[in-house]
Amino acid sequence: MSATTTHHQTPRSWIVLGAFLLVVIGVGALIGTQSIPGTWYESLTKPPFNPPNWIFGPVWFTLYVLIAISGWRMFMDNPTGTPMKLWYAQMALNWAWSPVWFVAQLIWPAFAIIVLLWLTIVGFILVTWKRDRLAASLFVPYLAWVSFASVLNLSIGLLN
Repeated sequence: MSATTTHHQTPRSWIVLGAFLLVVIGVGALIGTQSIPGTWYESLTKPPFNPPNWIFGPVWFTLYVLIAISGWRMFMDNPTGTPMKLWYAQMALNWAWSPVWFVAQLIWPAFAIIVLLWLTIVGFILVTWKRDRLAASLFVPYLAWVSFASVLNLSIGLLN
């Protein structure tokens, strides 16, 4: 079964897309501004592949746009289906990671969160692939980034 695009072209659909973008980017930005790297993070030993801090904002903004569009597509298709349940779960895990890492300074619980996030992203891609390949594909860069972030989280944990 494949999602049709006709239900993505109604005025209501565009309002829903705006809401998805506003919530995903807005909450992500709010959490980002409240969970900025501080002296604790700066004092950690990091692996040589640790990117500069300035890269995270543009990457997350881009990913949040893709995540919102993907969630919107699945919401318009079936707002209570398994894909949306996985989408909500990954969003909650995504938003939980930064406060646990930067505010609570809990490396290993943050690692557990990011592993669950990774699994949820993979689950979302798998269950949406046949229904809406575009929605699933929009999560591929997100999966790549979270894979990298997981290795980075693990490496920092092991080095400290």
